[in-house]
Amino acid sequence: MNRKKNLPVYIAAFLLFAGGIGYLVYSGLSENSVYFLNVSEARAAEPDKLAQARLFGTVGENGLSHQGRELAFQLQDKDNPREIISVVYRGILPDTFKPGAEVIVEGGITPEGHFSAKSLMTKCPSKYQKENRKI
Repeated sequence: MNRKKNLPVYIAAFLLFAGGIGYLVYSGLSENSVYFLNVSEARAAEPDKLAQARLFGTVGENGLSHQGRELAFQLQDKDNPREIISVVYRGILPDTFKPGAEVIVEGGITPEGHFSAKSLMTKCPSKYQKENRKI
C-alpha cells in the first residue's frame, strides 16, 4: 500500500525531469543554430538568415586591409570567384591567413551589408594532411 501512496510523487518527479530535459534540448538547439553557407548561398539568402551564420570561401586577392587588430577582406566563393562578400574581423589572425587561403568566418551581416566576423579559421594547407597511399 505504501507504493500506491508514493505513485503520484514518482509521476510528478518524472514529469519534472522529462520537462527539464525537453526544455534544455529545445533551448540548446534554437539558440545555437547557425547556418553554414558558401558565399553564393549567403548572397542569395535573406538578411535575417545571416544574423548568425558561418561562411566559407577563399580570401580574395584584392580589398585586403589591416589596421591594428581590425582586418577587412573580400571573401570569394570557392566555385564562383565572382561572388564576393566583404568581411570585417577584429582579433588575432591565424598564421596561415593570406590571399587565396580557404577560411571559415562566423558572425553576422551588418546593416551596412558587410559580414562582421567574430571568429576566423583557416583551412590547414595540404602539406599538413596525411597522404592517401594505396598499398
